[in-house]
Amino acid sequence: MEASHQTLVSFYIWIFVYCLAEFSFSSVFSPCKLIRPFHLNGLHRSGDVILGGLFEVHYTSVFPELTFDPPGFRHALTMAFAIEEINENPNLLPDVTLGYSLYDNCATLVIGFSAAISLASGQEEQFVPQTGCFGSPPVLGIVGDSFSTFSIATSDVLGLFRLPIVSYFATCSCLSDRRRFPSFFRTIPNDAFQVHAMIQILKHFDWTWVGLLVSDDDYGLHVAQSFQSELTQSGLGCLAYLEVLPWGENPTELRRIVEVIKKSVARVIIVFAHQIHMIQLMEEVLKQNATGLQWLASEAWTTAVVLQTPRLMPYLGGTLGIAISRGEIPGLQHFLQKTRPGDNYHNENSMVNLDTLTFKLFSLLKILCWVEAGGAFCTGEEDLQSVETEFLDVSNLRPEYNIYKAVYALAYALDDMLKCEPGRGPFTDNSCAFLQTMEPWQLMHYLEKVNFSVPFGDQVSFDQNGDALPTYDILNWQWLPDGGVKVQKVGIVKKSTFNDEELKLDEDKIFWNFNDNQVPPESVCSTNCPPGTRMARQKGQPVCCFDCIPCSEGKFSSAECISCPEDFWSSPLRDLCVPKKTEFLSYQEPLGVCLTTASVLGTISCAVVLAIFTCHRQTPMVKANNSELSFLLLFSLKLCFLCSLLFIGQPRLWTCQLRHVAFGISFVLCVSCILVKTMVVLAVFKASKPGGGANLKWFGAAQQKRTVFALTCIQAAVCSVWIVMASPVPHKNIQYHNDIIVYECLVGSIIGFSVLLGYIGMLAVISFILAFLARNLPDNFNEAKLITFSMLIFCAVWVAFVPAYISSPGKYADAVEVFAILASSFGLLMSLFGPF
Repeated sequence: MEASHQTLVSFYIWIFVYCLAEFSFSSVFSPCKLIRPFHLNGLHRSGDVILGGLFEVHYTSVFPELTFDPPGFRHALTMAFAIEEINENPNLLPDVTLGYSLYDNCATLVIGFSAAISLASGQEEQFVPQTGCFGSPPVLGIVGDSFSTFSIATSDVLGLFRLPIVSYFATCSCLSDRRRFPSFFRTIPNDAFQVHAMIQILKHFDWTWVGLLVSDDDYGLHVAQSFQSELTQSGLGCLAYLEVLPWGENPTELRRIVEVIKKSVARVIIVFAHQIHMIQLMEEVLKQNATGLQWLASEAWTTAVVLQTPRLMPYLGGTLGIAISRGEIPGLQHFLQKTRPGDNYHNENSMVNLDTLTFKLFSLLKILCWVEAGGAFCTGEEDLQSVETEFLDVSNLRPEYNIYKAVYALAYALDDMLKCEPGRGPFTDNSCAFLQTMEPWQLMHYLEKVNFSVPFGDQVSFDQNGDALPTYDILNWQWLPDGGVKVQKVGIVKKSTFNDEELKLDEDKIFWNFNDNQVPPESVCSTNCPPGTRMARQKGQPVCCFDCIPCSEGKFSSAECISCPEDFWSSPLRDLCVPKKTEFLSYQEPLGVCLTTASVLGTISCAVVLAIFTCHRQTPMVKANNSELSFLLLFSLKLCFLCSLLFIGQPRLWTCQLRHVAFGISFVLCVSCILVKTMVVLAVFKASKPGGGANLKWFGAAQQKRTVFALTCIQAAVCSVWIVMASPVPHKNIQYHNDIIVYECLVGSIIGFSVLLGYIGMLAVISFILAFLARNLPDNFNEAKLITFSMLIFCAVWVAFVPAYISSPGKYADAVEVFAILASSFGLLMSLFGPF
């Protein structure tokens, strides 16, 4: 379709160029003649400077009764009013009278383009170049056109001559291309901003799955391309469908489009089209009874009164629309009321037929004109002040306000140009433009720099692309209980300081046409995934359509499943991360309580035995049992029982370092005492034989202590090297369980730990061998049997400990080691001191 538009525009350009060539060739020999005049409906007023205007006063429709457009005629008269007001203003163009030539484009490209050419070249049948020019002069600027396609065609041609065109309703963003349309300006925001505003509304209400309907012209097709691109880049939603509304009567295509709408789960429909498209579409919507839809209207039909009827409100009620900012134009209503259809009509092709205009304004064709006038035609002198009509309604001036600003922009630019001081102008050799010789391109230079405020207070200026400062009102179509319709302003969207769109909505004022009119509808392809799940895109569908897949263990979901930090684990619902449970051999758990109790009991037992031995230290039995080594042995056993407590509780650096040091030194002290006792027993037995007394000199009390001390120092040295070279450290182990942190002590050096255990084992084995060799001594040397039995228990416990320790995870490894310590300690205590 766009290609056909471009072809049509190119065709008009070639015709225009051909006409210019004919004019140039013939002007050398004879006066110029107009080959064929355009028969256009127009409204004219003479003046020193003429401004042109293009408006839609009639349009072709499948509904004949809508051929005349009262708002369109009001638009034309708004321009006439603005020019009359400027002419009466002594501070603006004081010595210049503005005139106008306003044409009806009949909502048809051929007529609109012809009218624009007529404004640029004039309609006089003949004039002689360089001799004189008679009739209506060509215009210096044009206000219009209202359609983007018409504006593209007109600007493509008139832009070649830098004739300023200020549109009040053409929004296509393509018109911001300054290289192609150098003389185009507008007082309405372009579609790019409108698209951004629509996306902001979708974001505000979380509507992520929407339908898009556009008109089959430059306006709609450019918007469709822009909207799809912006929506995709923003990641805020997806299009369920994109349909193009046809021009003219095409019931088959409209039926298909409405069927698509009904089948889709998208409840929100955005329509970038013209009023006539919506009229045709709603007829089909009524036929198929397509209800439960939320319509979003573009500025092209947001304020269309013809759609705001009780017949359509069951379907269009609650519509949210973007509208041109409303303004106030003091005196306009009075000007309209004084209007007479015959005023200022200088030819037979009037913009509006006398009787047709009067009938449409009053909507009282028979009552007013036929009854009161006695069956005669209206005279044009009827009083309009007492009649309420759409034409006279100035309570919601939106396009009219843009027209008002466009006329004033041209007037201020002209005023600035005429105030130029000779020798200080912006043109060649610092020259200025003069009223008698000024050209359109000179006016365009000043129009680019214009900056003024209208009486309502709004600032008017143009950026480098000819666009005005963008601002839109957000309107809501409200269906009142009495069946009436109210269009309520519920928000505003405008450019913010940071060049972003700023949307402000008062949701309490919005009427929703659903069961609960206070709750906005939902329009999504897939509902948001519940906590603990992630989105998995459905194959072949847009990103807004997805399935919800549960997150795996250890992950939680926001939009995607994300792994929890190391010390955290996902909750049962997978909606957040919670701290992992911790596990260690605790004093509070039953196993820890049992082991602690056994340790304390063993310590107390050693203390009791030590107390008994101390009380009976002078008895022959205690003396015969080598009391000094026995006291030292009981002390070391007490340390063995107490060191087991270092394995209970949350591991710390100091407990990890101390537990193995205390364990290693305590047991070496204990086993060293047993080894020395065994050696003393053997020495005493040998000394009891003839000639064996010499052996006892090596086993005196001092030698026994030195031996125990020396053996213990070796273990202390091993522990010192171990601590310095590779100290045991606390460690958070997450290998055993994903959701549990096991606190344990890493030994640091396997070699150091092995040497520590190996040294204890070596001393124990030596003691066991010596005691085993002395097991058959006479009864008065039965202590060797006790040592043999105790070492047997000790070695059995620690031999069983190694595989049990290696195979036990986490806190159970500590429990195994504590159990081995307590078992071996109790075995030694009971075996060595129980018989006494």
